[in-house]
Amino acid sequence: MQNNILKLKRRMLVILIGVIVASIILILHTAYIQFVQGAELQEKAYGQQSSERTVTASRGTIYDRSGQNILAKSSTVETVTVNPVNISAENKEKVAKALSDIFELDYDKILKRVSKHSSIETIVKRVEKSKTDELRVWMQENKIYSGINIDEDTKRFYPQSSLASHIIGFCGSDNQGLDGIEAKYNDILTGQNGSISKMIDAKGNNFGTKGESYVEPSTGNDLILSIDMNIQAIVEKYLEDACIDNVCTDGGNVIMMDPRNGDILAMATYPFYDLNHPYEISNPELKQVWDLLDQTQKSEGLQGMWRNKAIADTYEPGSTFKLVTASASLEEGIAETDRAGAYCCTGGIEIAGVRIKCWRYYRPHGSESLREALMNSCNPVFIGLGQKIGVEKYYDYLEKFGFLKKTGIDLYGEAKSIFLTEEKVGPVELATISFGQRFEVTPIQMITMVSTIANKGVYVQPRLVKQIRNSENGEVQDVVPAYGERAISEETANNVLSMMTSVVSEGTGKNAKVLGYNVGGKTGTSEDGVNTGKYVTSFIGVAPTDDPQMAILVTLYNPTGEGGHQGGGVAAPVAGKILNEVIGYLGIEPTEEVKEESE
Repeated sequence: MQNNILKLKRRMLVILIGVIVASIILILHTAYIQFVQGAELQEKAYGQQSSERTVTASRGTIYDRSGQNILAKSSTVETVTVNPVNISAENKEKVAKALSDIFELDYDKILKRVSKHSSIETIVKRVEKSKTDELRVWMQENKIYSGINIDEDTKRFYPQSSLASHIIGFCGSDNQGLDGIEAKYNDILTGQNGSISKMIDAKGNNFGTKGESYVEPSTGNDLILSIDMNIQAIVEKYLEDACIDNVCTDGGNVIMMDPRNGDILAMATYPFYDLNHPYEISNPELKQVWDLLDQTQKSEGLQGMWRNKAIADTYEPGSTFKLVTASASLEEGIAETDRAGAYCCTGGIEIAGVRIKCWRYYRPHGSESLREALMNSCNPVFIGLGQKIGVEKYYDYLEKFGFLKKTGIDLYGEAKSIFLTEEKVGPVELATISFGQRFEVTPIQMITMVSTIANKGVYVQPRLVKQIRNSENGEVQDVVPAYGERAISEETANNVLSMMTSVVSEGTGKNAKVLGYNVGGKTGTSEDGVNTGKYVTSFIGVAPTDDPQMAILVTLYNPTGEGGHQGGGVAAPVAGKILNEVIGYLGIEPTEEVKEESE
């Protein structure tokens, strides 16, 4: 009896010890789950029970100056994501196969995404609805809905394709502006993203009665540019023709600007590129060898294609810069426009022991007035005037005309001009500056200079955006034109415009004539670098000179065609064709005096 009681006690002790050990193990396991694995398991549980996805906001629309013609807009597409933790193990391969087949993706990569222990994985972004509709049909046929999401998204679209490509720029895969206006005004164009969030059970069904919680995205603000779409198209047409006809190996650019307020009416750099396919090379020669290039060479090729030479590249302006010397001379009272025999061209001029030739040294111009010297583009006259003005005063005018600073145009990538510092300029250096050589400026600085003359002598800053419009309520914010100091008097400005008119009517710029209108201008030819054998040819002008409404600069880089490389023979005709068509488009009345003469 006593032995039985002892055995029972031992058995109970063993059981008690077993219970205690089991309890300790359970407590330790619970503690391990709670304190060691707790965060991970909580995250998994939340991932299985919740779903939150971003709804991309539409970027604002970019319009031309009319506020009606669309240059860039966001179109509706769809993005497909998955919640891997909500796709059952037996369906993962099936789902991966369907997604890879429908969207033409790599199966192994998609299977890895579908098999991850994460709450959200992006499968494909911004695809057309026709593709996602295929997925919807597949989901319905296979009765698989849990873990697959199809959400509305936006994609940037450029209705005009390559028009104004170097101005507008383009966006990346995340709708971020990467170049041009898209990049410069990215914060204004970008809207506020929305979101979709919901709680679901283990089977993927909604918890509760509310289902999805949807935060609507807000669209970015719209931009109204100074660009006129029709003028831009005219400019691009004639620029392309000129570059092809004259075999301009390094392309070209044209800028048209309203001198009254700084509005850029058109800005084109050739070759153009398709904004809807910005990573496709447009240069036929480069395209042929594209597959042979390494990654660095390809990157350089793309950067070159996107480069807006009108603001990012510098060049020697040549004789077009004589307008600055003429303006300073008249303003300082050391010259008059029409004093007969004021100057005499003997084919060259000696400065500090260096003889600098006139371009027509073989048949000197002889006796000239300032007007005639500008018409003939006579280097010695302007060299002499530069010496009279002096370095300090000349640099004052460079400052007033905006050549010693960037214009501040609303685009990234504007280059600085390249001048010697004032203290390093001697008589020979001043001589070359006086007729536009041995320094470099940007095309945008040159068009701003001639616009300053056309704006009665007051500096005007170029601009590309006129208005910012709230896409939600239509409220419009005007971008006020910016003016600088007076560079020259109104009288001097009128005198320079008068001489520019003579350059076109009788001088080197006669190929820029427009019947019925007074057009003023100046031609230019310069070397592209020292001893390169390349040339830059240009024409800068204003129309109509009696009431300036537009300024134009045509710059062609290394024309190698049969027409040569002189500004009067190559660039001036391009300007004449553009001005003729734009004047007609704007409906500008003919100059009365010229109209009577032509009747």
